Amino acid sequence: MYQDELIIRNIRQSIPLTDSEAELVLSLLETRQYGNKDFLLRQGDVCRYDYFITEGCAKVCYSDDKGNECIVKFAPENWWAVDLDSFINSKPCFYYIQAIEETEALLLSKQSYDRLHEKIPQFQKFSNQRWQQGFIALQQRVIQNLSLSADERYSQFEHKYPGLEQRISQKLIASYLGITPEFLSMLRRKRAAKFS
Repeated sequence: MYQDELIIRNIRQSIPLTDSEAELVLSLLETRQYGNKDFLLRQGDVCRYDYFITEGCAKVCYSDDKGNECIVKFAPENWWAVDLDSFINSKPCFYYIQAIEETEALLLSKQSYDRLHEKIPQFQKFSNQRWQQGFIALQQRVIQNLSLSADERYSQFEHKYPGLEQRISQKLIASYLGITPEFLSMLRRKRAAKFS
């Protein structure tokens, strides 16, 4: 099955897994389908799963005090999505995760992580690397938002998510960049004029 191969390849990029260990990982996964705009996780709920996207795309967001959606990251195929603080500490989540296309995800619960850490000692290394990389990415995102121009942030988006621009709306991209859709249109026009 394609989804099984995708997640095992993803894990094996960080740690070696024997075939029997891979089978254990697969036995602990749950597969779920989500329609466009379906919530994988609602803000305020406890995050019970780490989501590995096998098809489609989701967004990880929060709503600010004015009710505006702020997109922290996108999770297309072969990406993970989680509210880590909620997942580890079993407290209400700050973020929500929502499908922005028809999406399929493999879900790994906290109990399954604990079991994998017990049965496959190097799985803790995988978890630590994933979560550290997530923290570093979030830190870099904050720095970029504070220090880069909108055009530079747009270039970073294109580099980080190749091909995603053709799949999602300008409104979502603008929210991720922290600008209005109108300003994004202006950036695109300037770029087009520059390269023509």
